[in-house]
Amino acid sequence: MMEKKLVVEVSTNIKWFTIYLCFFVSLIMSELAAEPSQTTTGNGIYIVYMGASTAPRRDPAQLLLNTLKRKAVVRSYKHGFSGFAARLSEEEAHSIAQKPGVVSVFPDPLLQLHTTRSWDFLKYQTDLKIDSSESNSSSHQSDTVIGILDTGIWPEAESFNDKDMEAIPARWNGTCMKGRNFDSSNCNRKLIGARYYIDPRSEPTDYQTPRDLVGHGTHVAATAAGNAVPGASYYGLAVGTAKGGNPGSRIAVYRVCTPIGCRGSSILAAFDDAISDGVDVLSLSLGSSAAAGTQFSVDPIAIGAFHAFEKGITVVCSAGNDGPDDRTVVNVAPWIFTVAATSIDRDFESNVVLGGNKIIKGGGINFADIQRSPVYPLIYGSAAKRNSGTSTEDDARNCLPESLDGDKIKGKIILCENKDYEYSPREKLQEVKRLGGVGLILIDDDVRAVVSTYGSFPMTAVTLKDGADILSYINSNSNPVGTILATVSVTEYKPAPNVAYFSARGPSYITRNLLKPDIAAPGVNILAAWPGNDTSAAFSGMDPAFNLLSGTSMSCPHVSGIVATVKALNPKWSPSAIRSAIMTTASQTNNLKTPITTNFGSIATPYDYGAGEVNTVGSSQPGLVFETETIDYLQFLCNNGYDITKIKLLSSTIPSGFSCPSNSSADLISNMNYPSIAISNFKAKVSRTVIRTVTNVGEDETNYSATVDAPSGLDVKVIPDKLIFTKDGKKLSYQVIFTSGAPKDEMFGSITWTNGKYKVRSPFVVTTEQ
Repeated sequence: MMEKKLVVEVSTNIKWFTIYLCFFVSLIMSELAAEPSQTTTGNGIYIVYMGASTAPRRDPAQLLLNTLKRKAVVRSYKHGFSGFAARLSEEEAHSIAQKPGVVSVFPDPLLQLHTTRSWDFLKYQTDLKIDSSESNSSSHQSDTVIGILDTGIWPEAESFNDKDMEAIPARWNGTCMKGRNFDSSNCNRKLIGARYYIDPRSEPTDYQTPRDLVGHGTHVAATAAGNAVPGASYYGLAVGTAKGGNPGSRIAVYRVCTPIGCRGSSILAAFDDAISDGVDVLSLSLGSSAAAGTQFSVDPIAIGAFHAFEKGITVVCSAGNDGPDDRTVVNVAPWIFTVAATSIDRDFESNVVLGGNKIIKGGGINFADIQRSPVYPLIYGSAAKRNSGTSTEDDARNCLPESLDGDKIKGKIILCENKDYEYSPREKLQEVKRLGGVGLILIDDDVRAVVSTYGSFPMTAVTLKDGADILSYINSNSNPVGTILATVSVTEYKPAPNVAYFSARGPSYITRNLLKPDIAAPGVNILAAWPGNDTSAAFSGMDPAFNLLSGTSMSCPHVSGIVATVKALNPKWSPSAIRSAIMTTASQTNNLKTPITTNFGSIATPYDYGAGEVNTVGSSQPGLVFETETIDYLQFLCNNGYDITKIKLLSSTIPSGFSCPSNSSADLISNMNYPSIAISNFKAKVSRTVIRTVTNVGEDETNYSATVDAPSGLDVKVIPDKLIFTKDGKKLSYQVIFTSGAPKDEMFGSITWTNGKYKVRSPFVVTTEQ
């Protein structure tokens, strides 16, 4: 949870001279030293953000009069943007916020992680066939560099072998930092950079290294750009070739997270370094919680991503794991590529066999070694209630610790509900195991959909419907028996994909006039590299070379890998062009050739998956792209209510004379040249018009025609509905007019441009909500 302290944002507009940031920091610190603080307690780390690194500053003559005193400063940012982090009291933070040139001052937040077969599934899913040789392009040599901001890396993993890779690109400016159990010899032509950032509050020496102590960063890096490793599996399950989205890409890791979380000051430092190092893509599988509602000016990821975008770097972020509730999506700045999570066509089945050999499909990973025949007595949790005044029947039904009678469950398989949120499934497993139970069947749709690992203990999860069938069997038999089978992995599972229950949903908490998330990608039960010394993940004395994880943390690097592929094939494309190419070629159908659904069975909407499921084939040849420029983002900030004096400090490329229009409003955000369209505050019989501009990146001379897919009751007109591109006319604009006599609360549809070869699809959302 993000720390909640005083946040102050102030900026003034005066005449400046260009100087180095460090002198400005010195001035502030010396002023603080000269003025007694109103309080000597409550000091914490604050981030002072001062905009673009080329933004003008104070007269250096005034600064030279001050004594350099930097003990309070713990970090400074100078490559991609300006600012610093320092130990300050709230009063000192407030005072600095009044200084000219300061955009925002805010407490250093603690953000959290959003925690093989998937790539084969994506390629199998594509419905767009193009006469090109791009299908194998991701395996070709590439000098594209993917920067991973995460928990570090386990360099010995086979996924990061540099066999047959060429020399490191001469343009690379990064380094391989020496740390605990890590030095330059751990880097190679694949892993070309590694940095770590020490938490200035206090940090164990074990954390002072780029080496991954959690596993998350290793898994993410391998998913994005890991080399192909044949014969990969999770202890014999999910056997196949594990590979990243772009195996030819180089990897640079920035260890910003520890087991307790990811500090905002470290994240900004990593952005600053990565911009200077020369990465092409940045992948962040982390963020704030949906409840934080963080504004852009105090969001380390939004700040760093904006300046990375200005340097031509595509920033890909996870959407968060706070779904399936509405308005839970995070990392929602328009210059961030925001990724939701879907399932793949692989299931890990651990079935229940009842008396009479009736089979109930269960899910989870266990390596149980019990009889396959249904010979074990079955009992429902409430029937095994402990005779105690402190335990209720509800407690026993959910198999809470201290609620069950060991004599009643010893030697039996127990059926438990999972409607409490105080104890995890693993804690319930431990309780049943402690009391002598033979196995555990957990009733929970969500746990059934996203597998957990239960080791050698016979445990499985079943859906509510199947759980009711098992309970009916128990209640209707005097001697109910069953067994739990060891897990097997099943491929070509249908339907897939579906949107994971945990995947955060739109609309954005910032504005309903910008659709988020942007795209969806596999994020359920993903197999990738893992630290070899993790004894907690080890089984039967074997090293855990690979592990299975779920989360938007896993979907994010899938897209990062595809971004790197598109960048390698189209090196001059901007981050917005790359995002557009991936969004407009996305798929909305599953492997049954029916609409993608949520985990609950309802048809998915753009609030669930943005433009749809990412497509690995068509994104390198999209036909048309929507290019969103810096000026569009600055206009977005105007329409979102930011003051022009702050906006002018943000960009190093702001046009001369730029100012916010007098009619700036949230409704005008819909006009940003984005690949999707979102309109809020829609009223009956009042037309709303948006404008879009597309750039032709296909054949020089070609004609596109528009088709509209709109719900009943919503009239959508595209003017013109034909676009004629010539050799000299690469950019064309069109209007979309929305009208309804009786609009519904939320209306979803799409506009697709096609020339017979390419299909360029833009989803839209129209809502009466503000």
